[in-house]
Amino acid sequence: MRNRLSLLTSLNVRRRSLLTCALLLCVGSLCAQSLLSPETLAKREKRKNLTVKEWNTDSKTKTRWLDRIKVYDSQGRIVEEAEYATYGQKWRITYKYDEETGKVTEEVEYNDRNTPSRIRRYEWNPDGTKAKQYNYLPNGKLFSVKVFEYIFSD
Repeated sequence: MRNRLSLLTSLNVRRRSLLTCALLLCVGSLCAQSLLSPETLAKREKRKNLTVKEWNTDSKTKTRWLDRIKVYDSQGRIVEEAEYATYGQKWRITYKYDEETGKVTEEVEYNDRNTPSRIRRYEWNPDGTKAKQYNYLPNGKLFSVKVFEYIFSD
C-alpha cells in the first residue's frame, strides 16, 4: 500500500513538472511574439507564403531578366533571398529560425555556382539583441567569431 502511494505521488509530481514545462514553453513563445511591434506583426501577416520577384528591363533591347527573389514562410519571415544578373545567379542566402524565439539562428550564403561560400550562426541575448555571430567556412570549420557589445551612454 505504501509503495503504491509513493508511486502515485511520484507520478503526480512528474505530471505537474511536465505540465509546468509545457506551460513555460507556450508562455515563452507568446512572450517572444509579444515583443514584436504591431507594425512588424502586420507586415509579417501580409508576407505569409509570399514570393517577390524583381525584374529588370534593358531600355534599348527590351530584354528582361530576373534581378532579385525574396521568399517568405508561413509566418511571414524571409527564408530565402537571391540576386541575379543577366548571366544567372550572383548569390543566394537561406535563413533558419529558432521556433521558440523567432530569431535567425543560421544564414547560409551561396555563390554564383550555388555552392555554400559562408555560414553564419547566431546567439541571442535574453533581451533580443545579438550576442555572438559565428562565421564558418563551407567545410564547417570555424573561421571567426564576432561578439556584440551594447553600451548605452547618457
